[in-house]
Amino acid sequence: MIVKSADFICSNTQISKLPPPVKPEYAFIGRSNVGKSSLINTLTGKKGLAKTSQTPGKTQLINHFLINENWYIVDLPGYGYARASKSEKAKWDKFIHTYLDKRESLQCVMVLIDSRLEPQKIDVEFCNWLGEKGLSFVLVFTKADKQSSVKTDQNIAKFRKAMLATFEEMPQFFITSSETQLGREEILAFISNINQHFEVPLFNPPA
Repeated sequence: MIVKSADFICSNTQISKLPPPVKPEYAFIGRSNVGKSSLINTLTGKKGLAKTSQTPGKTQLINHFLINENWYIVDLPGYGYARASKSEKAKWDKFIHTYLDKRESLQCVMVLIDSRLEPQKIDVEFCNWLGEKGLSFVLVFTKADKQSSVKTDQNIAKFRKAMLATFEEMPQFFITSSETQLGREEILAFISNINQHFEVPLFNPPA
């Protein structure tokens, strides 16, 4: 897939104000500081599209980016951000979970995992929640350029073992680097393939 256009459409904290669910959406989510904004910018080829920040937890809204005028990248708030208050965290969690569970046009959740780390409990728990809800998801291992491919493979093997405690098989996964563009073509091809089979869902427009 060639990305010809990538445009910021809206930021929201209210599900009711999201764009109509008539185009396929791919939600990008992961722990704070996993490299989500950098990956989105790499996929779209637009450096400043998603705002990268040295402050983890900067994305506190659902951001919609329209790609090639026919599908959306949805940038979700990072989970596990330590500095937020409990009430704020609870509000975000409810908001994110409602979006993921109820969004009619959501095709796949891209769960970003830092390839340099051994399995983190919060990542495994989030994948288990997606599995319980029957939501389609893939794993995207980020920052692969920061270490040897052997180390990346070792951490992925450990993650596979953690996943197989609750899943029958390891979900599909991609190894990426925003620095080297590793994995970019594979992810875009994966999305392109799903887009070809997309049918506009039935939904009730807001009154």
